[in-house]
Amino acid sequence: QVQLVESGGGLVQAGGSLRLSCAASGSIFQINAQAWYRQAPGKQRTLVAHIASGGSTNYADSVKGRFTISRDNAKNTVYLQMNSLKPEDTAVYYCYARVVQRGLVYDYWGQGTQVTVSS
Repeated sequence: QVQLVESGGGLVQAGGSLRLSCAASGSIFQINAQAWYRQAPGKQRTLVAHIASGGSTNYADSVKGRFTISRDNAKNTVYLQMNSLKPEDTAVYYCYARVVQRGLVYDYWGQGTQVTVSS
C-alpha cells in the first residue's frame, strides 16, 4: 500500500511563502500523475496544481504565477512552492498521486496540511 505523508503547512502573513512536501512510500511501479488540491471550510476540494509523468504542469488560474509544483523522483516526493500568498489561499492542502501497482491504477491522498494566510 502507498502512503502519502505531507509536511510544510503553517501560518504565514500575506505576501509570504511556504513550501509543501509530500513523500510517497510503498511499492510503486509508476506514478502517472501527482497533484495538489485544497479545500477551504464550506468549499469543494479543488485542483491547485498538477504534474504529469512527462513533466508537464498545469495550475488553477488563481495561483498561476505564484505557485510552482515540482518533484524529486529519487525521493518519491512532490513539492508545492507557494509564493506571494494571499488570505484566499487559506485552506487544507492535500497531495494526490495516481499510481500503477501490479498493472492496476490507484488513487492515493495525503491526510492534508493546514495553510493559513493572515492579512
